[in-house]
Amino acid sequence: MDVDVDLAVGRGLEAVFRPRSIAIYGASEDVTKIGGRPLQFLRRFGYAGAIYPINRKAGTVQSLPAFASVAALPETPELVVVAVPPESVLDAVKDCASRGVRAAVILSAGFSEMGEEGSRLQAEIGRVAKRSGMRIVGPNCLGAVGVPDKAIATFSVALESGLPEAGQVGIVSQSGNLGSFTMRLAAERGMGISRLLTTGNECDVDIADAIASLASDADTHVILCCMETCRNASKLRQAMAMARAARKPLVVLKVGVSEAGSAAAASHTGALAGSDAVFDAVLRQGGAIRVPSIEQLLEVGHAISVLGSERLPRRNTVAVLTASGGFGVLLADAASAQGLALPALTLETQQRITQAVPFASPANPVDMTVQVSSRPEVLAKVLNAVAEDPTCDALILQSANAFHLPRLRDVFLAALEQVRADYPRRLILLCCRAPAEVRAKLNAMGYPTVEGIDAACATLAALVRFGSSADLPSPAEPDAGFAQTRPGDALAPEAFASEAGAKAALAAASIPILKEVVAATRDAAAAAARDIGFPVVLKIVSPDIAHKTEVGGVVVGVPSEAALCEQYDAMLDRVRQKAPQARITGVLVAQMAPAGTELILGSKKDPVFGPVVMVGLGGIFAEVFRDIALQVAPVSEAQALDMLRSLKSFPLLDGARGRPKADVAAAARAVAALSQFAARHADAISEIDVNPLVVLDAGRGAFALDALLVPEPTKGSKP
Repeated sequence: MDVDVDLAVGRGLEAVFRPRSIAIYGASEDVTKIGGRPLQFLRRFGYAGAIYPINRKAGTVQSLPAFASVAALPETPELVVVAVPPESVLDAVKDCASRGVRAAVILSAGFSEMGEEGSRLQAEIGRVAKRSGMRIVGPNCLGAVGVPDKAIATFSVALESGLPEAGQVGIVSQSGNLGSFTMRLAAERGMGISRLLTTGNECDVDIADAIASLASDADTHVILCCMETCRNASKLRQAMAMARAARKPLVVLKVGVSEAGSAAAASHTGALAGSDAVFDAVLRQGGAIRVPSIEQLLEVGHAISVLGSERLPRRNTVAVLTASGGFGVLLADAASAQGLALPALTLETQQRITQAVPFASPANPVDMTVQVSSRPEVLAKVLNAVAEDPTCDALILQSANAFHLPRLRDVFLAALEQVRADYPRRLILLCCRAPAEVRAKLNAMGYPTVEGIDAACATLAALVRFGSSADLPSPAEPDAGFAQTRPGDALAPEAFASEAGAKAALAAASIPILKEVVAATRDAAAAAARDIGFPVVLKIVSPDIAHKTEVGGVVVGVPSEAALCEQYDAMLDRVRQKAPQARITGVLVAQMAPAGTELILGSKKDPVFGPVVMVGLGGIFAEVFRDIALQVAPVSEAQALDMLRSLKSFPLLDGARGRPKADVAAAARAVAALSQFAARHADAISEIDVNPLVVLDAGRGAFALDALLVPEPTKGSKP
């Protein structure tokens, strides 16, 4: 009896990329059909393995002997390309599994993209893969290409103009057309391709498998990924960890910014932590380079393919060299916009520059003036001086026209050849336009070439993100500074009913709160205030009111018992007028918080990645400035501290403009504790909102002043 085979992420795809034999199920004589083109490509580009057309009529197909079924083949093919009508695919897949085929690529469409019946059929195909261990790519995919082995399992028209040169760039994509288009543009850009894999509907092999496979592929040194969604969060994070461990840069174009324009969730956290922001955090945490466009995907991929992963910058410092002050200013502005820094070069470097070119501006950006255009040795002296300066991790050399004019081109090529010989590991990016043959020569020397100023700076900033990610803890192996999270005990209903209940649950999870009491009457509120000590805060308690300030349900700084009695009645009147249907269960009397810096702290359960912890600038400006940091929960205190330090508003916590330093360590403890609480109660809690978390001066702690727990919707309930 068949049993489920548990394949590790990325395993088994060598049969797709390097098969010793390939069968085409549904092979056609007509090369315009999806069953005809793979066979044509295999023969045209010289695939060396055995090719077996499968066609019910047998005979010959494109001059090769054809067979009526997989069972009729003289040997078991390692890879079968399936190109038959959707209603015949399941039988074809079962035949492949029975014969012991290692992998199948299903080009046929008509499955989950077509509705319920197609989804049912696709699920059954996935079950065949799981029972047999045969890896299945697709269905409804554009297939795969193993360029070095000329193993072609695609009908893409991108190959009609020729097979790309073999090289180091692997491409994975959920979208077939986007993946094949990327391959074609990459080839035109001069990049050699190792593999292309498009995953389509992903009944078995998904985008994580594709990434993981290329992470362990000796022919692939950089991975370009076009991603629409993630079907398995743990597999994706494991795949990213594999790429990172192999020092193979993963460049991701994530399309589809979801939740844009959607209604805000019940909590501030829900409004701030949209799913695209979560993807961004996951990719950043995994060491991937996210890019916003296919143009940047190609530019970054090109730069890495020229440089290799060992020459990428660890810091964001860059020296800019131009022959024009105006271009220098443009580059400085573009670099700053991308988060790159242009520190002043050392005094010694500046002196060497002016010795070579007396009228040069030797700071940073360096204006070499047009004098460097006449003699390569002068240009080389300036480049050498900057290349030896330890201030910057990278250089951008800009030239508007030099590589199009033969006289200037020879000067620049001679100087760059000498500099590369003297400094083989120095990262020097060329911002220039040049004929294709000149770009190829520069690339062969180890110089990435990017045409536009903004594109050059964006490319370098992306390289910095990967280079600096080497210092991040691996998401697959979190810091050991926190206990492994286990499902927690069931939360009491009161935790979801009011602020008081939510804060009590959080306090039990080591998130500090101030003294507070829920009072059902005015006299009880006065008694509580006397015990806590004036001044106090009054807050309405109602399971039907999420944002109390909007209905006048908060009074701050009540100074005395007489004022309390007056404000108690007035607050109840306001709330009843503005929210007449709300159930009021009491008034929360709370200790008045000392002055401090307000943060927002929370968690949201992402449908793909689970609980995500968020921290940012809090109070009433949380949704105005949207200065937040996100990570998948749980996080350690060290990781929480890194999140805080990443905030633009961190200087407010760190003593900016004479302010006392805040208790950042206490804030980090609160972030870590909330993340563990969210992970333990992931089945019960959809969102957690702590706004504000007031952070007092160093050594005095941090306290949750308001809190909301949003329950996970029960099955069948409306969101």
